[in-house]
Amino acid sequence: MAQHTPSAGSANPLDRSTALYERVPMAIGDQHTFAEVKTAVESSFAASNVATFLKSVQRAALRIRDFESVLQAGKLGAQTASLYAKLTNGDQGQIREFYLASLEQIDLALRNKFFKLYAYY
Repeated sequence: MAQHTPSAGSANPLDRSTALYERVPMAIGDQHTFAEVKTAVESSFAASNVATFLKSVQRAALRIRDFESVLQAGKLGAQTASLYAKLTNGDQGQIREFYLASLEQIDLALRNKFFKLYAYY
């Protein structure tokens, strides 16, 4: 049985080497509430606030990657948990993903300072 190998001249319409990393844009159900929650997360990770945010999470002995615990403890703002609860599951998933992505973009020096927050234990 002969194997099919594409010739150098054949065009491959889909580059599968990056297909796993492409995110499909999802529609936001409640734009206003989503924006408020996202703004609260962005505010916590703003350069002027991030050290205070990390310190408050550390003092509360929360796991930084446990978004729900950080949210419920009010570390992302007093009203953020109730706003988040109004979102659809898809919108909540996007907020969690945004939070975790923001967490990984914190400056390395600051991450090292708060090493215990980032460590898995």
